[in-house]
Amino acid sequence: MHGDPCTCRKDTVDTLDTRLTRQLDLRCPIVSAPMAFAAGGALAAAVTRAGGLGLIGGGYGDAAWLEQQFALAEGERVGVGFITWSLAKQPGLLDTVLRHRPRAVMLSFGDPRPFGDAIRAAGAALFCQCQDMTHVRQALEAGAIAIVAQGTEAGGHGALRGTLSFVPEVADHLAAHAPDTLLLAAGGIADGRGLAAALMLGADGVLMGTRFWATHEALVKPTHHGAILAADGDATLRTRTPDIVRQLPWPPGFTARIRRNAFTQRWHGREDALQAALDVETPRYRDAWEAGDIEQAAVWFGEAAGLVHAIEPAAEVVRRTVNEAFERLRTAPS
Repeated sequence: MHGDPCTCRKDTVDTLDTRLTRQLDLRCPIVSAPMAFAAGGALAAAVTRAGGLGLIGGGYGDAAWLEQQFALAEGERVGVGFITWSLAKQPGLLDTVLRHRPRAVMLSFGDPRPFGDAIRAAGAALFCQCQDMTHVRQALEAGAIAIVAQGTEAGGHGALRGTLSFVPEVADHLAAHAPDTLLLAAGGIADGRGLAAALMLGADGVLMGTRFWATHEALVKPTHHGAILAADGDATLRTRTPDIVRQLPWPPGFTARIRRNAFTQRWHGREDALQAALDVETPRYRDAWEAGDIEQAAVWFGEAAGLVHAIEPAAEVVRRTVNEAFERLRTAPS
């Protein structure tokens, strides 16, 4: 098992001690994902105040929006996450964000190595989200202090590896080659059972997206929240269609996990036809997104949808997840 995943010590209410909490001075080994357009300053601050670490979603690099979200974090030392291939097109954005002294910067979906030195020099912890072992090796070369092993169950962009086999493989690799590097599990984790399982697989904590997407603080339209409450774990698919219609040049190998709806039924498997119809479909999609139309625009959640039964405050999600995990670990057969 990689490192020292969990001492199973519960010092006070809502506290679970792991290498992640000790190294980053947290109370809970829970990080909220930097979901583009959904993870703003209020969500990141709420998770951080509850004892975890909240990440603002840097998305595709709207500098003015990021400034606003750091202001909404109200002085909490939150982190931020970027889509790496997009950041590479506007590297000055990283310098702007680092002036806010984020506790951590997470890079996903691209080569992190050009950015590692600047992030470390600013005193921020470099997290790298990885979808395969090649990504893990790049992250270590970049000087990441934490690898986020993302399984295909995750909502939003990702790849094909499953969480259950990918996390322990990364744990074994780190144990052999980079034993001081932290490991977080991501993909399909939405409650204390998932946190406990991740720790048993060798992780030091978890990155949770879908569960925090379904909170009051998330920047999510009410219709989209209604959709997740009506969904189960079978309600999503991986597809390139939202990237094609938004004309975003995502690299090969990455697809988006979104809710199945009328848009995906029409265009998934007909990507060439969608590409040919962008003059009509792009503005139609944009209007549907702005209107909160859950059938004609993407709804971004993952397979953990079947574990979400209420829209709640983020702090309550953190509290319950930690307490459930502690009980699972405490009563696990030795």
